[in-house]
Amino acid sequence: MPVKPLTEAELRLAELIWDAQPLPSGELVRRCEEAFGWKKSTTYTMLKKLCSCGVARNEEAVVTARMSREEYHRRQGEAVIQEGFEGSLPRFLTAFMRGRGLSRREAEELKALIDRWEEAGDE
Repeated sequence: MPVKPLTEAELRLAELIWDAQPLPSGELVRRCEEAFGWKKSTTYTMLKKLCSCGVARNEEAVVTARMSREEYHRRQGEAVIQEGFEGSLPRFLTAFMRGRGLSRREAEELKALIDRWEEAGDE
């Protein structure tokens, strides 16, 4: 299921939550004021946005993530490939690498990833 892309401010708040969860909401307000200069109302407005899109939750004044950082970024990557490249990972990689090339290390990492996938028998 796709997740809407987060704004820069929303992503900064999500990063703070991912790094410090579980977090009492009062502590989140304090950290946001310290890190971003946000007022309490701004923090709660931004938190409400993260909760409404399924990235975070605020239950009984304790803030936690509903999805991991890795899950969020995976879903964002899938959306880019689906929307921009008709779901084709090879087309995405070709466009991404055009004019850039791969280092030997990157090529080895990709080959190892493909080898692991083939050994697992995934399709």
